[in-house]
Amino acid sequence: MTLLDAPADPVVDTLARLDAALGEGRWTIAVSGGVDSMTLATLAHRRLATPPRMVHATSPAVPSEARRRVERHAGAEGWRLEVIDAGEFADADYRANPVNRCYFCKSRLYGSIDAVIRAAGGGLVASGTNRDDLGDFRPGLKAAAENGVRHPFVEAGIGKAEIRALARAHGLEFAALPAQPCLSSRVETGLAIQPADLAFIDALETELRTLAPTSAVRVRLRAAGVCVETDCAAALWPRLAARAATACDAARRIFLGVEAYRMGSAFLKDAR
Repeated sequence: MTLLDAPADPVVDTLARLDAALGEGRWTIAVSGGVDSMTLATLAHRRLATPPRMVHATSPAVPSEARRRVERHAGAEGWRLEVIDAGEFADADYRANPVNRCYFCKSRLYGSIDAVIRAAGGGLVASGTNRDDLGDFRPGLKAAAENGVRHPFVEAGIGKAEIRALARAHGLEFAALPAQPCLSSRVETGLAIQPADLAFIDALETELRTLAPTSAVRVRLRAAGVCVETDCAAALWPRLAARAATACDAARRIFLGVEAYRMGSAFLKDAR
């Protein structure tokens, strides 16, 4: 096989598509702390002639570890990071937790970021949304469209597996990070979003992840009580259940048990 016959490096091809989507614009990137937005922000910062501004919104709905991850990585990479409070808890529609709750959250977030950009003289806003997200129920994408937010990974045709490959190729420690959506996604649709409930969920998930650090772990708050969902090995379930039951007893909450992880199951009413 000659050099010309050799297969192209898929990471090089993915980077070329991402570079084309980013162009040479003045970007502000919304960084949640997950692998998608963190990878986008890192590569944009390293590769663009004009380094982007990063904006991280903090609130009771943001996992504490996500906030620490953003701040730690920003310091290591030398990002221009601005931490804001998007103020979603001031929105009664958000707190009521309808099925399209994310729309109200993202509307607040992108409105707040727009204020940051206007104060800095303009520019483009990017999210870490990727091609695979387009098949999910994501009301936040409507808010993004209404606020002119761009999705470079989508524009470049890049999905989750390619993002993780990019992160691994660039030595990013969060390449294998399990998905970590906002804590409000753990609350059953129709139950009011309460900061105290989110603090309980965050603390218990943080504790349970010490037992299953590479697995998805969700503490679901349902009308009937608290359930833990996970995709870890079944052999670990008794230990997770014991820890969760102790925490629920201390908080005077009903523990329902451990179940297999289902994406988006907080939208499902508990009919058992």
